Amino acid sequence: MSELLRIRDLRAWYGDAQVLHGVNLSIDEGEAVALIGRNGSGRSTLAKAIMGLVRCDGEMRYRGTSLIGLRPFEVARKGIGYVPETRDVFPTLSVRENLLLGERKGTRFTVDEAYRLFPVLEERASVKAGALSGGEQQMLTLARTLMGDPAFVVIDEPGEGLAPRVVEQVGACLKTLRKRGIAILLMEERMTIARMLNARVAVMGRGEVRFDGAIEALAHEAQTIGDWLTIGALEISR
Repeated sequence: MSELLRIRDLRAWYGDAQVLHGVNLSIDEGEAVALIGRNGSGRSTLAKAIMGLVRCDGEMRYRGTSLIGLRPFEVARKGIGYVPETRDVFPTLSVRENLLLGERKGTRFTVDEAYRLFPVLEERASVKAGALSGGEQQMLTLARTLMGDPAFVVIDEPGEGLAPRVVEQVGACLKTLRKRGIAILLMEERMTIARMLNARVAVMGRGEVRFDGAIEALAHEAQTIGDWLTIGALEISR
């Protein structure tokens, strides 16, 4: 597989506060990588850095082109989709209207396909997005992102606050995307969806990547687990 995203010595700031301290990470075409770690480890900041939402420097190349200094809409036009932790639906618009707002001319992913992946969205098509449950909003945000026909999707905490049944449904959708060749960078505190995707795992702590390898290999890294992961993540890694 060819390299899709290359990050080297990436640093990022909120104002004067530095959050990323030299992140190194690579993702290949069609690959799934789960970036796990405790709250405050820098995972969400890395997602925002990729999307041009925070000030950063270092090397960050997508298919050989630098992303440093690009604005969010310019990053999106290169084929990168973003599903934020906050979901960010348009609450006064219907489910269908939210989907159409994400539509890109010539997209391979249609509203009808969104409904096939998430049947509840078709059932709720005329309902305002603000009236949806948290799980339904997560599905809507993911489907709306896919309407932009991305080759690479950055997803921040897709299972946060969702019932296990809904997490499984979101994970099943992401498995479908992988089969279509879409690369995924998944930000998680634990490894629930990472295991479903058979993803490579990178552990983040204090703004740096502390481990990068297979889930099975991480299970034997007691020092890494003790220093950088929660007890819940330790249980799932086993």
